[in-house]
Amino acid sequence: MPPKTRKSLSPWYKCDVCHSILTHKNVEKHAENSCPPSEDNWTYGFIREGTLHSVLEECLSLDVLKNLPKSVSKDLVLLSQSAMQLCELCIGDPAMVVTREGILTVKTVWPIQEGNLTSVFMTREGLDMSCIPHSTQVILKKLGSLPTPAKEIEIIPSNQNLDIPESLIHHQLLGSILSKDYKFKIPYYGKVQTFEVKNVKPMSSYEMKPVAEQALEKKMNDLNIFESSGDNEPILEKFFKVVQGTRWINSLKSRNRSSEDKSYRKMNRLSQIGGLEEVIEDLQQLLFLVFQKGTQVHGIKNTHGILLYGPPGVGKTMLAEAIAAESKCCIFHVHGAELFSRFVGEAEEKLRKIFEDAVLSAPSLILLDEIDALCPRRNSSSLEQERRIVATLATQLDGLGDTAVVIIATTCRPDSIDSALRRPGRIDREIEITVPTPGARVHILHKLLSTTTHSLNESDIKGIAQAAHGFVGADLAALCSQAAHHALASRRTINLPDMQWALTQVKPSAMREALVHIPNVRWTDVGGQKDLKLQLHQAVEWPLKHPEAFQRLGIKPPRGVLLFGPPGCSKTLVAKALATESKLNFISIKGPELFSKWVGESERAVREVFRRARQVAPAIVFLDELDALGGERAGVGGTSGSSVQERVVAQLLTELDGVEPLGDVTILAATNRPDRVDKALLRPGRLDRVVYVPLPDCETRADILSIQLQHMPVANDVDIDELARCTEGYSGAELVAVCHEAALAALEQDLEAVAVNKDNFNAALNIVTPRTQPSLLQLYERYLSNTS
Repeated sequence: MPPKTRKSLSPWYKCDVCHSILTHKNVEKHAENSCPPSEDNWTYGFIREGTLHSVLEECLSLDVLKNLPKSVSKDLVLLSQSAMQLCELCIGDPAMVVTREGILTVKTVWPIQEGNLTSVFMTREGLDMSCIPHSTQVILKKLGSLPTPAKEIEIIPSNQNLDIPESLIHHQLLGSILSKDYKFKIPYYGKVQTFEVKNVKPMSSYEMKPVAEQALEKKMNDLNIFESSGDNEPILEKFFKVVQGTRWINSLKSRNRSSEDKSYRKMNRLSQIGGLEEVIEDLQQLLFLVFQKGTQVHGIKNTHGILLYGPPGVGKTMLAEAIAAESKCCIFHVHGAELFSRFVGEAEEKLRKIFEDAVLSAPSLILLDEIDALCPRRNSSSLEQERRIVATLATQLDGLGDTAVVIIATTCRPDSIDSALRRPGRIDREIEITVPTPGARVHILHKLLSTTTHSLNESDIKGIAQAAHGFVGADLAALCSQAAHHALASRRTINLPDMQWALTQVKPSAMREALVHIPNVRWTDVGGQKDLKLQLHQAVEWPLKHPEAFQRLGIKPPRGVLLFGPPGCSKTLVAKALATESKLNFISIKGPELFSKWVGESERAVREVFRRARQVAPAIVFLDELDALGGERAGVGGTSGSSVQERVVAQLLTELDGVEPLGDVTILAATNRPDRVDKALLRPGRLDRVVYVPLPDCETRADILSIQLQHMPVANDVDIDELARCTEGYSGAELVAVCHEAALAALEQDLEAVAVNKDNFNAALNIVTPRTQPSLLQLYERYLSNTS
């Protein structure tokens, strides 16, 4: 057997005709059928002109990759060391891989000892991620030039329902090289999402330099008299590398944002908003100063942060969206709760990306709805994620500088927002949107009714607006909707009875938590008490119906009225009649129900009652059994109250006559023991009208009996005047009890009785006797003499 030559020891064979390099076992195939071999469909692997033609296989041996993390191994293409030398490749070089199906990808070269000269391997993760089928023909060659760092990569997801965070995509593809139309897969909670690269924007040479060099180059360019071409040069590069500063853009989300912007511009218009003309003018002026170049005063920064706050339903979000639609700028709508994520840092990344997109799309407007949910006040009990979001938002607001970006935030609870965001330079302009006045309600009703057919005239609309005390814009919209539904039953046109019926069905939003069922009690149901009725008219109805008279004389209407007197003398009944006749929002509070065993809850309940009353003003707050709520404090000359009661009294004093005015809120209080009420509550400016409701006199008793006997059949021998004379010392409640007992006595005699006679009333008078003690009446007389 002849000795082996040096040529036979070579691991490959090089054809002298076509200069192809192949393995020895494929020499006969090459010589007989294909010299040079076909580059479209080959039956064996070969290398020609530095390009490897082979079949891609899955790497089953994990020993070569055991020291490499999966994040690196999925981007590798494994070759023999000989093939790397023939293709002029070194370890870690990028190589372009093209499959027979036309899939183009770039992988990092890594040596492997398995296989032969032309073997090409990839891991299963790498094949799946690059959407490459197994055992397919591939062409591999060295990447001609270094890829350009990618600035922005726009991708299209295959599944619209599976929302994978961009931060996860960036983490998976960091360091990868890709091109336009490149497809890749990302696993996410057991599901795989396929993406396609739609467009890539490269970084400019200026952006790839360190920050110090950027600043120096910017100063030098400022001295140049020629304009720089910037980023408008044609993109010649085909491959791009994902770097740390690469931004990902989801094409579907951008499309949804564009359609959302169109929906804003289609649905919300400033012409459809009524009652907020001054606020609209203020906002338009602020946006004009930021969006229009040359309007900035030298040395003074424009306002970039605006906070709209007010009660729910006044139109904060609607106004912000309408302003955005009219401004013809790019809109970014952010709902506070939507930013939160289970992944650490993802919420902050989303927020940073929104601001970056807004700066790139300037002029732009960022709407932060319910900012109190996004940036609550930081304290020891707040979550770590909330603290990071507050810090991120503060940093982004500080970085706006001279950009044409404006942030409009809305909230119902401005005190819940972290104070770091409310300083000048961040959200430095706060605009309150209050409950609409009667004039503003007229404008809102005109806007709402302009889209439907109705037969209401101007006086009808003004009457509805006057009756809708405390209604916000959302309540007025619900009012018109209820009236329209009521009108559909018989006709197509809304008229005044429909609106009046709707007023009985729709209540102010702020009153729904403390909605009180008001009995249908009229002034005619209250016997006598002419002086009491007159004083209540002066305190409640006169300021509303004749405000110019009070202004002309330079006086303020009474703030509160205290009714005191024996039990059963119609103090509470008068309050019910006042609630019905005045048609004002009525909040009834029983003294004991405000107390709580938790420290601070009782005072908070008092604050909440008055806050709600101010919100739905004009309103009446009725404090029944005031002695239980506002008892005399220690050291004032009476029995010392508990510490909780003292704090409640202090809170009441602050609410009645504190820094924040009550406005059109009237306080009506009732008690049987005025001597136990704290004296500070009774000074002028608080409960400045103290009205004694005595036992009814003979004339008043006759009126009460007449009202009660209107619905009771009585015999001819019953004389109301005689009954009134016989009931000296009886209270109103006891007179009602007398009539009730007389009717029961008539039924006791005969279940078929059709009328109540005099004997029945005499029997009732023996059962129901006066229960007001003389000592209590003497107490009232002493109290009156002391206060007078």
